[in-house]
Amino acid sequence: MSAASAFLHTTPLEAVSQRLHKSIAVGSKTFQITYPGNADELLDHPSTQSAFHADQYMPYWAELWPSSQMLGEVLMQQTWPADHPALEIGCGVGLAGIVALSLGMHVTFSDYDATAVEFAAGNAIANGFTHFKKLPLDWRFPPDFQVPLLLAADVIYEERNIAPLIAFIQTVLEPEGICLLSDSDRSTKGGFRYALKQANLKFERQPMSTTGHEGREVKGSVYRIYR
Repeated sequence: MSAASAFLHTTPLEAVSQRLHKSIAVGSKTFQITYPGNADELLDHPSTQSAFHADQYMPYWAELWPSSQMLGEVLMQQTWPADHPALEIGCGVGLAGIVALSLGMHVTFSDYDATAVEFAAGNAIANGFTHFKKLPLDWRFPPDFQVPLLLAADVIYEERNIAPLIAFIQTVLEPEGICLLSDSDRSTKGGFRYALKQANLKFERQPMSTTGHEGREVKGSVYRIYR
């Protein structure tokens, strides 16, 4: 792949051989979320193998990550203006963006896997929301618009993601805007905080916890990042 070209992928629907349906409680609300039940099998699918060789692609979008629940909880802790624009990057199956929709925002779901964007859109519709947009997006190539709210759940799982994410925030977040980014306190957290400081981005960290797979507690953080 050329360094000057974005990488976008579409997981074939035939590769998603199983779909799971789960009710997720966030604050006082409950959301119905559908996501692939064969995330591990996707690793061995030829389309994934090809995308990995092209750009180290991994199908992270296919999991329902606990940090998206943490982000949803924080969104519900304040009142947002009606039709407030929000861009969710690395949206996966879209839980955080759907919480934002339930709070009256106008959400754009984005991911570099177009199938993830379609799952997010389908989940939004299943929960009764239509006030959203879809955007296949490689965050190394920011769009030519700015938003007052960026949402990101579990996107710093790899060290290589940190620098382009910081650049994305600096480019796409409005001067008075806020980025809410959640993470399950992965090993990359120190490097991420250091990169924020180096970029002169102000941030606050809110410790969070939620219930993960098999009822286990998952601890993490939600960062409020300002330009």
